[in-house]
Amino acid sequence: MIVELGHFALILALLVAVVQAVVPLAGAARGWAEWMRVAPVAAAAQLVLLALAFGALTHAFVVSDFSVRLVAANSHSAKPMLYKVTGVWGNHEGSLLLWVLILALFGAMIAWRGRNLPAALAARVLAVQAMIGVAFMAFMVFTSNPFERLAVPPVDGQDLNPLLQDPGLAFHPPFLYLGYVGLSTAFSFAVAALIEGRVDPAWARWVRPWTLAAWMFLTVGIALGSYWAYYELGWGGWWFWDPVENASFMPWLIAAALLHSAIVAEKRDSLKSWTVLLAILAFSFSLIGTFIVRSGIITSVHAFASDPARGVFILAILAVAIGGALGLYAWRAPLLAARGVFAPVSRESALVINNVLLTVSALVVFIGTIWPLLAEFLTGAKVSVGPPFFELTFTPFIVLVALVLPVGTLLAWKRGNLARALGRLAPVAALALAVAGLLWSLGTGRSLIAPLGIGLSVWVLGGVLAELAERARLMRAGPAESLRRLWNLPRADWGKSVAHAGLALSIFGIAAISAWETEDIRVMRPGETAEIGGWSLTLDSVERLPVGADFDIPGCATSSPTGFGFLLALFRETGPRNFITDLGRFTLRRNGEPVAGLCAEKRLYPVQRMPTTEAAIDSGWTRDIYVVLGDPQQDGGWAVRSYVKPFAVWIWLGALVMAAGGLISLTDRRYRVGAARRAGAPAGAVAAE
Repeated sequence: MIVELGHFALILALLVAVVQAVVPLAGAARGWAEWMRVAPVAAAAQLVLLALAFGALTHAFVVSDFSVRLVAANSHSAKPMLYKVTGVWGNHEGSLLLWVLILALFGAMIAWRGRNLPAALAARVLAVQAMIGVAFMAFMVFTSNPFERLAVPPVDGQDLNPLLQDPGLAFHPPFLYLGYVGLSTAFSFAVAALIEGRVDPAWARWVRPWTLAAWMFLTVGIALGSYWAYYELGWGGWWFWDPVENASFMPWLIAAALLHSAIVAEKRDSLKSWTVLLAILAFSFSLIGTFIVRSGIITSVHAFASDPARGVFILAILAVAIGGALGLYAWRAPLLAARGVFAPVSRESALVINNVLLTVSALVVFIGTIWPLLAEFLTGAKVSVGPPFFELTFTPFIVLVALVLPVGTLLAWKRGNLARALGRLAPVAALALAVAGLLWSLGTGRSLIAPLGIGLSVWVLGGVLAELAERARLMRAGPAESLRRLWNLPRADWGKSVAHAGLALSIFGIAAISAWETEDIRVMRPGETAEIGGWSLTLDSVERLPVGADFDIPGCATSSPTGFGFLLALFRETGPRNFITDLGRFTLRRNGEPVAGLCAEKRLYPVQRMPTTEAAIDSGWTRDIYVVLGDPQQDGGWAVRSYVKPFAVWIWLGALVMAAGGLISLTDRRYRVGAARRAGAPAGAVAAE
């Protein structure tokens, strides 16, 4: 009965979305206030109905209702409760329901927080949001019904993909969807403004907080996915340029460009056309990512296996949404002329350079992602585009972004003084070059990765400090005055500085782990010790634990986790195991003294007959010791891979700091209160007759 109520709520939400898409849009066109007031009510009703539908599906997973096809295909009665809940979105249909629920959440938030918006603009924005909802809810109802029943329910389910039975799944998809779907707000604001035929600084100010929130969630979601791949897949890497990884990275790059472009549109009434285009492209790349994940055109541990018919449906949604928005953009382009002007040397120009570099880097990733598909479609030949291509083509653009960033922040608006800005950065440049030169000499010139990457991180972080010193008039005003000026800085400025500092930390971690990682692969028997990077690793024993054994294993405690480990530890696995495991116990020593006990696992999930690898990681601020237990050998030994990964945690620490910067900016009072109504806007609207 609860399942049927959930199905009914989904259908009713689709009908409400249709009303929300049509009635307010007509009301805005005719100036009918009563019709426009339908939008916030419908947005709230749609959120409630989709929450009921999602709750009904979650209940079916929790109670293991195998009469529901989705539950039977993606759950099992012996699965831990955490994975029964997270299994709701560990499949195509359930994740799509979460997708539209988050879409409705953002629509309701616009209705609630958008009371300072002009009535017509708010109605159009909510109508466009509803159009997106109509498309995806229709996709669910007609091709991907999560509530479909089975005539003959099985005794038990087929279980969830073992790779997804991990605490990281409780965080990664929801955060990623909050970012993906959150970009729909910028898209809706852009399309609504194009329909209205008016883009001004107030519009840019309204768009910025929604884009910032989506970018912040997307940052956390991508970082969690990277960390999941790092510790769960057992490959020892943190980024593989997988097509689905790229699908989330491309909108992140465009959203970053949009944030910077919207600043110019708000402050200088310039780049309006470019800002609107970026708002369209950011969500368009999110839709492209949805197509890549759900169409079945690629094979990935991240992708949902779906039939091509569903891919055609999503392709039709893409064609209408992206094609319609770009067509409207082309029609309205003459009305988006910039009013503000600025000199070639100015903060605006630096932001334009930033935009171009970020956008081109996103296009490079896009070409590398789809090229194998196009090559196979056009020629029938299978082409592989791997990490070497992306590292060679993408890295130069990010290096240029890092080089321009500190200079741009010290340039004045409208007309800047480049010599003065470079003069302020001279000590930072000297320090960065000194660090790079020292690392080059210590590395005997073997690789540019560490000198270039760590030198850039010093340059970016030093630029942040130099800008704060400039804003505080450090050494030119008294200490009390400098502290007062820093205290009175807007939170948006503090957020920007924190986010840029986070980028510097991530660059540092990436460069360090890429240049200084140490790897050892060998066969070890119990009692043998391996030396790696100044550490001693002893294989104490390997034992087999059956299905039903408890997750809590004595003697497997490691040192305090850092990075995202503390977050995942809150949701660590408990209760009986639903898999067989070969548990390898290791002791890590430094100078003969025990440092930590590590437990690496080789698991076998009997329901799906699928093996997985669980790495043992002793994580610290300066290094990770990463151990993987491989296959047993004929002589009684075990294949063991071990790594020393310097400063690995700084990659994800930087991502957290970047997201924190976004959160600090969102607490700025100007974003909480909202912009005033546009000057010259109609004082009222004519009620519908």
